[in-house]
Amino acid sequence: MTSQGPGQVLFHFVRHWARRPVAADAGGDQGRLVLVCEAVQALSQRGIPATVNAIAHDIGIDQSGASRLIKSATAAGYLAATASPADGRRRETSLTPEGRSMLDRAHRWQEDIFAQLTTDWSDTKRRDFQQAMTDLMDRSYATGA
Repeated sequence: MTSQGPGQVLFHFVRHWARRPVAADAGGDQGRLVLVCEAVQALSQRGIPATVNAIAHDIGIDQSGASRLIKSATAAGYLAATASPADGRRRETSLTPEGRSMLDRAHRWQEDIFAQLTTDWSDTKRRDFQQAMTDLMDRSYATGA
C-alpha cells in the first residue's frame, strides 16, 4: 500500500496518463487529434453543442488552443464545422465519418493497453475499476469539479 492518500493517487494517475504518447505518435499530434475528437464526442453525448468554448472547457485549455486543435482536426478530416442552428454567428463542430473511424481505432488501442496492464486482474476487478472510474467522472460532471 502507498503512503499517498486516494486523492493523491488519483491525480498521480491522471498526470501519468496525460504524459503518455499515443502508440506510433511520439510527437503527440495524433494524441491531440484524438483528444479534441473525444471532447466533441463527449459533449455531443451530453447534449452540449461542441463550440470552441465548450471544447476548451472540456479539455481544460484556453479558447485559442482549442481553436487550433479544432482547425488541425478539421484539416485532417476528423471534424466538420457548421453554423449553429441557435446562433448563426457561432460555429459548432461534429465528428466526420473519418473522425468516428479514427476514434474507433484509438478506443480499440486504449482497450488493448488496458487489457495488457490488467492481464492478471479478474473480470470482477476490471468491472469494479471501470465502475469506480465512471462514478468519479459522473460525480465530477455533476459537481463541476
